[in-house]
Amino acid sequence: MSAISVIDPFNVVHDAKMPFLAQALHPEVVQQQFDRLSLWQNTHPVELQAIRVIRYKPGRRCLIEYDVVENQSVVTLIGKARAKGLDHCSFRLLQLLWHNGFDRDSCDRISVPEPIGVIPQLQMWLQRKIAGTVTTNLLPQSSGIALSQQIAQAAYKLHQANIVPRRSHTMADELQILRDRLGKVVQLYPHLSQRIERLLMACDRLGAATPELDNSGIHRDFYPDQVLVAGDRIYLLDLDLYCIGTPSLDIGNFIAHVTEQSLRTLGNADALIDREEAAIAEFTRLSSSATRVAIQAYKTLSLARHIYISTLFPERQRFTETLLELCEQRLCVACHCV
Repeated sequence: MSAISVIDPFNVVHDAKMPFLAQALHPEVVQQQFDRLSLWQNTHPVELQAIRVIRYKPGRRCLIEYDVVENQSVVTLIGKARAKGLDHCSFRLLQLLWHNGFDRDSCDRISVPEPIGVIPQLQMWLQRKIAGTVTTNLLPQSSGIALSQQIAQAAYKLHQANIVPRRSHTMADELQILRDRLGKVVQLYPHLSQRIERLLMACDRLGAATPELDNSGIHRDFYPDQVLVAGDRIYLLDLDLYCIGTPSLDIGNFIAHVTEQSLRTLGNADALIDREEAAIAEFTRLSSSATRVAIQAYKTLSLARHIYISTLFPERQRFTETLLELCEQRLCVACHCV
């Protein structure tokens, strides 16, 4: 085997909770595993060219890119490995979607990446990488309104896929996650404790007042970075949290991320409001059960979670209190700083 480039900027080979990563970065081992897999429908062998670790959460999970030569062309596979074992469910979900209207030739131009195979020895499953642009970078452009409509169509298509998940997510789950995350903000910023407690009480009231709608399989982590544009086709990414829940959550989460992006990058939370409105209008047109009330409620809860997310990145920390103020305004919470 000729020299294979291996790039490991995170030094994952020393992760004691994922000792198999050393093998996942060993060219000869990986080539042997690829040889054993029925990765491709033809009989041409594939040749490993390069290995790159692209994302890593110590002791939890790792994403690795593998460049391979297939039929004289270089393609990239993404391997998803995790410490607690091979994620058969996510791989099976992608297979089911791929074979039920989400393949690369779907007539509505809404797809998922092609599932390739599993490597139990490496606690990893593989999908083909899509060369494209995440919609986060495209929404502010002139085509952003039409793109928002297409994204709403993609969410609706996923909700109609009729694939029963093994997990569920309720409003109570959403509120518990929010309380946990904002509790961590209080630890960092004790002077915000009273405001955050009032905000959480208001979120509880909002959750109780939000109507329970028909449930289906939902993405549950649906935001612009999870939607990729490749030519005239869009791809849904990272369905690891797929579960039974209310479809309004996906759209509310999506538009909350647009609001946060608008605030952080354009200095105005409403700078891309027409994109948000386009997504809401298209989704409520398609869905007989979705309502603007529910979508806006989940937008507010997602924005409240962004208060916590802002503390995780140095460049976003200056927006923490601004996001808190925005959520207080949406929930009409009286604010008296202490």
